[in-house]
Order: sequence, then C-alpha cells, then structure tokens
Amino acid sequence: MIDLYFWTTPNAYKVSILLEELEQPYRVMPVHIGKGEQFDPAFLAISPNNKVPAIVDHDGPGGRPLAMFESGAIMMYLAEKLASPLLPADPVGRYATVQWLMFQMGGVGPMLGQAHHFRKYAPETIPYAVERYTSEAHRLYGVIDRRLGEAEYLAGDAYTLADIATYPWLRPYKWQGQDIDAWPNLKRWYAAVRARPAVQRGLAVLAAKVDRSGAPPQGERWNNLFGGARLGARQA
Repeated sequence: MIDLYFWTTPNAYKVSILLEELEQPYRVMPVHIGKGEQFDPAFLAISPNNKVPAIVDHDGPGGRPLAMFESGAIMMYLAEKLASPLLPADPVGRYATVQWLMFQMGGVGPMLGQAHHFRKYAPETIPYAVERYTSEAHRLYGVIDRRLGEAEYLAGDAYTLADIATYPWLRPYKWQGQDIDAWPNLKRWYAAVRARPAVQRGLAVLAAKVDRSGAPPQGERWNNLFGGARLGARQA
C-alpha cells in the first residue's frame, strides 16, 4: 500500500493521476497547506522541504517502507517499480520522457507557479513581475505547442510521465495570462489528456474539501502558504 501525502496542487495531482493510471491502490493522507500542516514534524520527516506531494511505499525495496518527496522522483520510482510503459524501457523513449519531465520540473512548474503568484495572489501588483512571468509562460506554451505539432505527445507517439506531469500545470492557463485557443497543437493534446478517466479520477482527489471560491488567501492562511511560516521552517 502507498500513502500519498497530498493537497490540491499541480505537483500533487501529478502523483494522484499517475497512481490512477497505474491502477495502484493508495491512501490519501491530506496535508492542508493553508492550515500549515506541511510544517508538522511528522510530515517533515517524510518531506524535508515541507512540500506536497510525498509518499510512503509500505512495500518498498526489500519489503521495507520507503518515504519519498519531490514529485518527479516519485513518478519515476512508481513507474519503474511497476515496469510501466509510462516510463519506457528503451533508452530512446526513456530519455525522451525524462527530458520532457525535467522540462516540466525545471521550467513549466517554477515559471507558471510564479505567474500564478504574481497575477493572482500577490498582495500588491508588481508590473515587472507580472510581465516577466506572463511572458515566460507565453514562451513555454510556445515550446510545448511546437513540440506537439511534431508528435502526438510530449515524448513522442505514446502518453508518458511527461504528459502527466505537464497537464496539471496548464489547467489554470487563464491564471497565467494565456489563451489556450492560441495554441492549437497544445489545445488538441490538452483535450486528449483531460478526457482520460484516470486523469479525471486523479483530479477528483479531495476536491470536495477545497475552497473553490477563488478568494485570495488572507491572514494565517497567507502566512502558511507564502509568508513567515515558510521562512521559519527553512531557518529552523
């Protein structure tokens, strides 16, 4: 059994979707990041960077429990453990998948996350930051669209970890200042991924427990997500 430490973030959705695609049983362990539960010592023992997702595989290597953090590493571990074609065995397919997974980890996630923050959550508008990250989001969308004009999926002809990792970050495209209709190849891929039953199940995890009002976080919730609580955890 796998325990999935989860809240409704793009990175956590990557793992819930993957587990659904793998048809792997798992237990959801909610970590309410608005309430600061990511700073609980028990969670930090599993995820020292105080981020979701994390997992504990109770049937890890040698039959011993294995705790892991960092969504990309978790995805590679699970796919390898189950010998899934979502991480191809042949070197060409494997490294095509890995390179686009790293593209998501190193570019799409961090840059679109900053676009989310400065466009939607920052307590005051900072024009330079808004322009900087909106423009970078536009550039990244262009990279993805060009790639999807060459191949059906990011790593080639087959759906892989790279697609699972990238899709949750593109769902809130309006928050990033993007118009999905401007990217026809990306839009075609987006619709195909969204239609997958495992994707829909992965996105449904904890959906009923989350505030969907769109109201910006305030007070303690802001502090837990973006403020001094995070800084204190890093300094402790």
